[in-house]
Amino acid sequence: MTRTLDGEVLHVVPPEELDDYEIEEELRSLAESRYILVCRDGGSPSWLERVRSFVMREPIEAATLVAETGVDEGAEVTATVHETDLPGVYEATDLRA
Repeated sequence: MTRTLDGEVLHVVPPEELDDYEIEEELRSLAESRYILVCRDGGSPSWLERVRSFVMREPIEAATLVAETGVDEGAEVTATVHETDLPGVYEATDLRA
């Protein structure tokens, strides 16, 4: 299934650093020579959304993207993604920062 995902990049794992992290084997084989981007789904929340999330005890929704290009942590991205067999992991087919 293909969808558009807006998110704030929280962490980036470049391909040359994959061995430095404890990554599930399925995700490692999916990424191989690509970047892993851990994003906050929905982008950077406003202060009102942060307060509401804290009061309502709603966790941050994270999404993991596997992309051909890397971006800086903290960047807002919009990506066309394809769902994988791994929960919460998507392959980015078009990534815009």
